[in-house]
Amino acid sequence: MRENGREVKTDQADRFSRVFDVLELLVGHPEGMTVTEVSKRLDLPTSSTHNLLQRMVGVDVVVVSEDLRYSIGPRAVRLAIRTVDGLEVRSVALRYLEELARETGEDVYLAVRIGRRVVYVERLPGTRTVTVHIRLGQPLYLHATAVGKLFAAYHPQLHQQLLSGPRPRLTERTLVEPADLERELGDIRARGYSVSREEAIPGIVGLAIPVYDAYGTLAAAIHVSALKADLESGQEQDILAAARHAAALIEAELGRQPAPSERSHGSRQPH
Repeated sequence: MRENGREVKTDQADRFSRVFDVLELLVGHPEGMTVTEVSKRLDLPTSSTHNLLQRMVGVDVVVVSEDLRYSIGPRAVRLAIRTVDGLEVRSVALRYLEELARETGEDVYLAVRIGRRVVYVERLPGTRTVTVHIRLGQPLYLHATAVGKLFAAYHPQLHQQLLSGPRPRLTERTLVEPADLERELGDIRARGYSVSREEAIPGIVGLAIPVYDAYGTLAAAIHVSALKADLESGQEQDILAAARHAAALIEAELGRQPAPSERSHGSRQPH
């Protein structure tokens, strides 16, 4: 079949493949994409792209905003979370995250990488009177969030995506220049954790600690979200120490054996 002078495959396998092509594309664009943008990126006719997106909207796999930008829908997010729910790291981490939330009083999240996006798959509320609720499964900005920067620092594909994708200035403190972000990712690798100081949300400091599996692969990240106004002198280091301890306990259950230098200094580097 030809459409607008271009050959269009119509077999069922190709249509099925295109659904995943669209999902994979939208995962990397949490701000959404227009029909034209999706069409150009996937090299599809505009009319075919529009029809495909509308079918996906009809089953809640994709949602469309008032300004006609398409993004990942609730059904796809639920499926992703159910997939992650079966991962060992989430079930292993839960009790340690609960203890961390009680100990620090701050909101604690567990983040994982799903394809080309980073999402929270678990949230344990702290005891503070003011909290920021971030939806589970929502794609996180790589350049502005502590966990986004952490995964980008260690994952080449996400690193490239951070530098080549859109980097909106969410607050006056958001890092958007490539040189600044490269320097930030280098600092993260050097110190072994990531910090977002009001870079995504004004007044919020995010601290992210890596969690490695038995093979030394970055499997998840613990994120502690705190109000800047509540962080007293030395409290940030106390939170980091508590989060590192929780990460070490999770890693031990995942079968990871720390190197001698890690036992001595508490630092972690991926293999």
